[in-house]
Amino acid sequence: MTHLTVHEWGPTGVHNDTGAAPKNAFTRSQANALLRAARSHTLANQSGNNILVDRYSELRAQQVVGVIAAPGCSLEILPKIDSGVAEGDEAIRTRLMSMLDVALGLKLGDGQALAMARQKETLLDILIRLFTDRLLAEARRGLPRGYMSQEDDLATLRGRLNVIRQFTHHAVRPDRLACRFDTLNPDTPLLRIMKACVLLLRSHARALETQRRLDELRFILADVSDVAIGALPWTQVRIDRTNRRWESLYELAKLFLKREWQRTNHDARAGQGITLLFAMNDLFEAYIAALTRKALLGTDLTVHSQSGLRYCLMEECEGGRPRFQTTPDILIKRNGQVQLVIDTKWKLVGQNPEDKKRGVPQSDVYQMMAYARLYECREVMLLYPHHAGLAADGLKAAYAIMKGDERLRIASVNLTTGKQVVQQQLAELIAPDVAGLEVDA
Repeated sequence: MTHLTVHEWGPTGVHNDTGAAPKNAFTRSQANALLRAARSHTLANQSGNNILVDRYSELRAQQVVGVIAAPGCSLEILPKIDSGVAEGDEAIRTRLMSMLDVALGLKLGDGQALAMARQKETLLDILIRLFTDRLLAEARRGLPRGYMSQEDDLATLRGRLNVIRQFTHHAVRPDRLACRFDTLNPDTPLLRIMKACVLLLRSHARALETQRRLDELRFILADVSDVAIGALPWTQVRIDRTNRRWESLYELAKLFLKREWQRTNHDARAGQGITLLFAMNDLFEAYIAALTRKALLGTDLTVHSQSGLRYCLMEECEGGRPRFQTTPDILIKRNGQVQLVIDTKWKLVGQNPEDKKRGVPQSDVYQMMAYARLYECREVMLLYPHHAGLAADGLKAAYAIMKGDERLRIASVNLTTGKQVVQQQLAELIAPDVAGLEVDA
């Protein structure tokens, strides 16, 4: 098995000649298999070149992170977060784990998850081990059970009598009673999903200890029905006070089994593995939205992500329909009124100190001007990740929008400082006191 790691936009070598490839490169057949896996992922465009680009002598990653798996090989893609300090893959993987934890609501915490991320394991290995350890701990505490309706012929009455069956099948057998009753059974929709995840991960886990723990889980879940992944009862799962401690496990199972993030070839003969990918634009947006909610707890401001949905245009004809619907990344509201629109951009801006526009694309500015008009909001903000080319305190600028009283703010957040500091940065940016921002005429 060949396992390599690369960063966003980074290349990994491809050995196109016959013979064994060097340790830091894939063979051409492995590269082709990875390209096929990328094309079949739910995030891929028609050609898949928004995930991987084939340049013959190298594969170049695009703006996605995660793991692409193919027979005999896998490629881990880590985010390119420029902190100005040379960082190892372990540190970057730790930060990615923290972002996934916050953005997807996995509730991994800062202990075991981040400690494992510092080890020489891929993102997929870490997530498999986390799921396995947490599920095993909860299963040993006791499986959640649900009442299941059953029917049986018994010597004594249990539950209710099935009158029709009693007088048709047991008319001459008064010693047998047709009973209907409810029993507590672990064969619930939640545990069927857990078992499907265990069976999937068992065929892809690489660490021997993880395999051993998954085998123990298969034994514990022996009384739970086997259900094909395509037929899992997602809509029947109810998280309530009786099974609340299983909520984060349910979210992790969705990560492995549902198509929002992954593409899995379930043919064991193919040895395909699990491809688990995240678009960095979407991950950055979800991370910022989740931390913004925490930053504004206790205030009269509310956070709404991927909402708004107002249209830009209306057809000028009888019965004209609205066209070009907008979906701002984050709306900050007070009493239902939009106070601030935030659009997150996973781009490095402000790298050229002589560029008075700070490298902000003109299309981004037009987009924010439209949001200010459509949502009748005086404050709009473009939010970027901080990098070493910016001032130490980050990018902070404000512009008055011509022919109106709206203002566009441009800012950055430093992701290398940890989620608590990022949360504090967001609180300061969104607070109404904007003194100290640099204002350009």
